[in-house]
Amino acid sequence: MAPIATSVGAYVALATGAQEDGGGIAVGGRVAYIPPRMLAAYQNAARQVGKHVPKCRGMRWPILAGIAKVESNHAIGRSVAGNGDIRPRIYGVLLNGSGAGGNTTVFPDTDGGRWDGTASGEHAVGPFQFLPSTWDGVGKDAGGDGTADPHNADDAALGAAVYLCGKGRDLAKEPQLRAAIFQYNRSAEYVANVRGWIDQYTAAAKSPDLDHVTGNARTVIEAALAQRGVPYSWGGGTANGPSTGICCSPSGKSGANIKGFDCSALTTYAYAKAGIRLPRTAAAQAGVGQRIPASAGTRALKPGDLVFYAYAPGRDSTIYHVGIYVGSGQMVNAARPGTVVRLDAVDAMSGYAGGARLL
Repeated sequence: MAPIATSVGAYVALATGAQEDGGGIAVGGRVAYIPPRMLAAYQNAARQVGKHVPKCRGMRWPILAGIAKVESNHAIGRSVAGNGDIRPRIYGVLLNGSGAGGNTTVFPDTDGGRWDGTASGEHAVGPFQFLPSTWDGVGKDAGGDGTADPHNADDAALGAAVYLCGKGRDLAKEPQLRAAIFQYNRSAEYVANVRGWIDQYTAAAKSPDLDHVTGNARTVIEAALAQRGVPYSWGGGTANGPSTGICCSPSGKSGANIKGFDCSALTTYAYAKAGIRLPRTAAAQAGVGQRIPASAGTRALKPGDLVFYAYAPGRDSTIYHVGIYVGSGQMVNAARPGTVVRLDAVDAMSGYAGGARLL
């Protein structure tokens, strides 16, 4: 029987691991809203799975992170010890067919309560929400303590990697990746949800080359990059970090229940790290510093420059969007509702209106 999704994955406060001002990818490998100890478990499992499934190809930590995000929100709210033990343990709903948590099938007890705390039925357990019967077949001892424990971050991540690899899938191939996720939970909606998170974590793991960027420009860019993966929130964000936003965007999207950044708040936050105070809106930010006209082309941009977009390029009063140029035709971008802070091509937005140099 495959692991199943439960209601565990609501957003709660981050309880384990240091992070940058409310979340984000910190330089050095922390990823937005993934506790560092959990991220380490995913990375270690991706490296170790070949020992257990030699024919497996293409396993990488964003795949495991995508599963764990949907199953348990990376065990956020729990304590993760140095050895990977998660406390309090994570239990899904009792799978008695009651309909609670979406379960409609009765699963008789298989472990005498060893993993799920009850002999009266089955609960999915741990950060990857394994059924005890499934864990018996795929559980691995990643830490070398002699026990394969689904409530241990390292063991659970390795067990998930083994399960997804099957008898030797090539997860670099999209059909096989989707088949692996579908086997984990037989729902097309589930596959789409996990696949979206895998894409976000994959993008977040890639960093531009900043070897030749120094001083305040590097400070600004690194501050912005550290927020990759943080949700877009209309009206959200301040110079101090992500915050809930307001209602409503031109498309009718509210940020009132989303903690994150809109485009100009992200630039305000990043520049504040270099001691530079920016006005709140993108149009107002265009009036600060040395203006770089659109006619000069994107080759005139330097890392750290603000990049603007307007409904009517040439009329700064119509500027509707701003990003931070990082070089090589890319910018850090809080694009629109429904997305996250990410790296985008400068030409990903319409109406390029030039830039501004403040550094």
